[in-house]
Amino acid sequence: MRLDHIAYRTCDRKATAQFFIDAFGYKIANEFDIVFDNGSTAACIALEPPEKVRSELELESLFSVGPHSLATYYHLAPEIFVSDGTIDSIVGQWVSVRDNVGGIHHIAYQVDNVRSVAQKWIENGWAEFAGDIKTCPEDDLEQIFTKPHPLTGVIYEFIKRGKHGFCQSNVKSLMESTEGNN
Repeated sequence: MRLDHIAYRTCDRKATAQFFIDAFGYKIANEFDIVFDNGSTAACIALEPPEKVRSELELESLFSVGPHSLATYYHLAPEIFVSDGTIDSIVGQWVSVRDNVGGIHHIAYQVDNVRSVAQKWIENGWAEFAGDIKTCPEDDLEQIFTKPHPLTGVIYEFIKRGKHGFCQSNVKSLMESTEGNN
């Protein structure tokens, strides 16, 4: 399991993204808009860290140096996902509750099997989930969100990635699954 991404909901996605670009060297990987059924919108920016590994071969050569695996010692920085939205959107309402400052909406962990991790969390009473596992029709990607954790207040996401970055078609249903979880 590794930290996959951190998602921020803000009142100004462009300024927030620029902060991560300037301060941490992130790069814009993707930008897109979400239109909800009520006509409200959310605009999204996916950022990738400067040391993003781009291929399996590159990952293999990075982790197989000498007799020891660097995988034990090296952890890639997480991707960053930033969104803002109209005041009547799921994102806008979430930010409004936080005095228009916004903040971290969820922290995502990459796992090998979303279903088995979710089941373990349910069996141990560690979380309730905000809906079912979402799959991406364009990629071999699975995701699920918890409700805010009673001890940390954080929404956790478990994600099994395919070959692509963020799955744009999943973002709307994932955002909808957390509606009302302020």
